[in-house]
Amino acid sequence: MPTNQTSTPDQSPQGINRRQLILRLACLPVFFALFMFLPAGTWTWPKGWLFILVLLGIILVGSLILQRVNPEVIVARRRIHKGTKPWDKILLWLYVTTTLAAVPVAALDESRYHWFPVPWWVCGIGYAVLLAGCGIVTWAEGVNKFFEITVRIQTDRGHTVIDKGPYAIIRHPGYVGAIFTAIGVALSLGSLWALIPAGVASIVLIVRTEWEDQTLQDELTGYKEYAQRVRYKQIPGVW
Repeated sequence: MPTNQTSTPDQSPQGINRRQLILRLACLPVFFALFMFLPAGTWTWPKGWLFILVLLGIILVGSLILQRVNPEVIVARRRIHKGTKPWDKILLWLYVTTTLAAVPVAALDESRYHWFPVPWWVCGIGYAVLLAGCGIVTWAEGVNKFFEITVRIQTDRGHTVIDKGPYAIIRHPGYVGAIFTAIGVALSLGSLWALIPAGVASIVLIVRTEWEDQTLQDELTGYKEYAQRVRYKQIPGVW
């Protein structure tokens, strides 16, 4: 198991976390050069630069928190593991693609063509939603060492039901946070058109919630009893 890999510093969860953090931060400028400023048609897009700075801060703070409270989840989330449901590989690809698509769409809309100009306070709402979404995801990751990037029953890791933290309120808080994050990305960049790919990503996550929940009820010991205690998947009192 990942928590037993402590023979050398490079094998520890903390060491892996530092390498991943450096790699992610190093890749971000390349991504934004290609998918944000190239569609924007300029390097002097204030909303774009502000978004990058905020996102870097979110990634750094979130990584440091997880390194402290649950480094095992960082190791678990570094790759797709054996046993992943085939349908989830498709849903994951759709989610990642549509979420990332919000960035160039926002750049084309807000910076280059001005299809639907919005005031700065809309961006403020977007950042609030973005921070809330990332906060919910980090909270869920912090209490759930089984929070992997794909859906599978983790028999190799002693998979058990997690019912603390946000999981005491709803059964799939990570997806709620991810939906908030997708919407927050679009609005913080000042683009209503970017809500289209963000909305598609949200629909993918709703489908994934339903299919994952059914998988857990069918295959994970104790999950049906947990679902009886915590009745709602995403929205308390609704669904």
